Amino acid sequence: MGTHKWTVAEAKAKFSGVIERAQPDGPQTITRKGRRAALVVGAEEWERKTKAPGQPGGVLRLFPTAWSRVADQARARPAA
Repeated sequence: MGTHKWTVAEAKAKFSGVIERAQPDGPQTITRKGRRAALVVGAEEWERKTKAPGQPGGVLRLFPTAWSRVADQARARPAA
């Protein structure tokens, strides 16, 4: 198990392979101009690492600005 590095061009050409490899092998690093640009992580791993059991908000709790925006939009919606 280990991360594999892909250039943007490789990841684009083999996107399904990047996804398939992320699930059993862990995060897949995508580089642009030799520098880390993105990670592809399997959905189960992402959920496991970003959402505390029984807590609403999940990953949005990691990004307070995004969470605040979602809460503001929810308050602004007319009641159904």
